[in-house]
Amino acid sequence: MYLIHAKINTVTQGVIEEGYLKIEDGVIAQMGPMEELEEQGEAIDLHGFTVYPGFIDAHTHLGMWEDGLGFEGDDGNEDTDPTTPHLRAFDAINPLDRCFEEARQAGVTTVITGPGSANPISGQMVAMKTRGVRMEDCVIKEPVAMKFALGENPKGTYHPKGETPVTRMATAALIREQLYKARRYMQDLEKAQEDEDCDEPEYDMKCEALLPVLRREVKAHIHAHRADDIFTAVRLAKEFDLDYVVVHGTEGYKIADALREEGAKVITGPLLCDRSKPELKELSPQNPGLLTLSGVEVAICTDHPVIPIQYLPLCAGLAVKEGMAYDEALKAITITPARICGIDSRVGSIEVGKDADLVVFAGDPFSVYAKPKLVMIGGSIVM
Repeated sequence: MYLIHAKINTVTQGVIEEGYLKIEDGVIAQMGPMEELEEQGEAIDLHGFTVYPGFIDAHTHLGMWEDGLGFEGDDGNEDTDPTTPHLRAFDAINPLDRCFEEARQAGVTTVITGPGSANPISGQMVAMKTRGVRMEDCVIKEPVAMKFALGENPKGTYHPKGETPVTRMATAALIREQLYKARRYMQDLEKAQEDEDCDEPEYDMKCEALLPVLRREVKAHIHAHRADDIFTAVRLAKEFDLDYVVVHGTEGYKIADALREEGAKVITGPLLCDRSKPELKELSPQNPGLLTLSGVEVAICTDHPVIPIQYLPLCAGLAVKEGMAYDEALKAITITPARICGIDSRVGSIEVGKDADLVVFAGDPFSVYAKPKLVMIGGSIVM
C-alpha cells in the first residue's frame, strides 16, 4: 500500500512537504518526496493532509480499570501486599475494553499500561498497541517497566488498614528492603553458577521479577509528585543503579535544574485534572514546558482513566498553550515516550523499518476540533 501526496512530519528527520510512504508487511518500506516515487500500487491520496507517527501515551492504566465497571473491572491495585513486583499487567489487561477503541479514534496507537500506585512496588508494566483481541497479539515489550510508587498513594492505601507503610519512611524502606533482597538473591545465583559447591537460593518469585530491573534490562517507573518524593526516587535509583523514569513529576518544574544534572527523564501528567489531593496542590500545566526548557527529557501522559486517553493530544496542546514549544509537545507524545520507554526501534517516528503506525490530520492535531482522517496500526487501517 502507498500513501501519496501527503505532508509527512517524521518528527525525527524533518518534514517532507509532499511525499509518499510505501507500507509493506506492516512496516514502512520506503518513503520520500513524490518526485522520487518510481512505481506505485494501491494508493491512498492524502493531498492536503499531514501524516504523523501514531501517538504514544507513556503512562496509563488502560484495560486495568475497565470502562463502565466498578470492582468487577478494577484489576489495577493488589492492595493486600505492599510489595508485589511479581504481578504482571499482561495478566489483567482486557484489550476489548472500549477505551482501546477511543484511543485509536484519537490517533493513540501505543500505550504503556500497568498497575496503579497503591503499593510501593506494584508490578510489571507492558508496552502494547491499541489494536488486538488477545494480549499476545498486542504486545511491543513485556515487561517494559517495573512500577514503583512514593508519596501519598501507598500511605493512603495502608493507613486505614493499620498496616505498613503509613509514612514516606516506610514506603522507601520497603522498596529498599525488597531491592536488597533481590540483589542478594542475584549474587547468590551468580555464585552458584560460578561455583558448583554453592547451592542456588530457594526460588523467590518477587526477587526473580526484580532481576531484570537490577540488571538495567527493564526500566524502573517511579510514581512521584512532590519534589521531595522525586528526590527520593532519584536517590533509590542511584543506590541500586536503576535505569529509572520519574512518572508524574508534578513539582518537577521547581527542581528542573537538579533533574537535568541528574539526567532524569520525566513522564508528566495528567494535566487536565483538578488538584485532588495535597501532593497535587502545586500542579501547573506549565510543568512540561519548564522542564523541557531546562533540558529535561519530557513525555506527556493522561494517566488514563484519570484523564480519558482520547484527550492525549489535547494535553499536548495545553502544554503548548502554557509555554511548551510546539515541536517539543509533538515529540512528547511520539518519539520521546518511545525513547524513554525503550521502544523507539519500532514506534515514535516515521522512518523506514519502523512499524506503520500512522495518524493523518487535515489541521492541527492538538486542536479540540481535530479528528483524524485515518489511523493505521501495523499497516492496517483501524479508523
